[in-house]
Amino acid sequence: MSEVVGWVDLVDDDASIRRSLGRALRLAGFEVRTFDSAEEYVRAGPSPREPACLLLDLRMPQRSGLDLQRDLREAGAAVPVIFLTGQGDVASTVRAMKDGAVDFLLKPVSHRELLAAIRTAHQRHLRDLETRREQSALQVRLAALTRRERQVMQWVVCGAPNKRIAVELGTVEKTIKVHRARVMQKMGVTSVADLVRAAAKLELTAPVPAGATAGLD
Repeated sequence: MSEVVGWVDLVDDDASIRRSLGRALRLAGFEVRTFDSAEEYVRAGPSPREPACLLLDLRMPQRSGLDLQRDLREAGAAVPVIFLTGQGDVASTVRAMKDGAVDFLLKPVSHRELLAAIRTAHQRHLRDLETRREQSALQVRLAALTRRERQVMQWVVCGAPNKRIAVELGTVEKTIKVHRARVMQKMGVTSVADLVRAAAKLELTAPVPAGATAGLD
């Protein structure tokens, strides 16, 4: 038996498609789950392993493939979608790709083209999962900062020197140095450049200089 190289969830209301594609993908080394409707897929939940992708028919009873893709995106699901349909049109293709589909393939699709799309989807899934894990870890580190440490971090990533930060926060430079060291430690970075990259990923807003809102009352 071939080594499992990833997971594919196949959603298609045509039983013959599910059988033939499922068999071909398993022979190619993928672990495959098949579903006859979007509802059945939702009830089952996402693939238990990674990387994974969703091979999705466009037109199905009740909920279409496009509707399922939209619902998954709005729910924050990370699984990449590949559309495989015999009834494609320009509007559907545009909508699918704008909503983040990896590819939009027309039946009958060549084995090589399908496998290439699946491998691309799996690579995207791994990148997305790594990004999410990194984002989650950064959020945990950020939450460990005190209010004052977070203020110092915002000024540091803007390139402000300790003396300027001390003036803005109404304290002394020595205290800012202590806060700055704690920020670096808690955020798990060893350089300002790394701290700047972490702040960018966290989408931290720039600090408001003292007196910037004066006279606006």
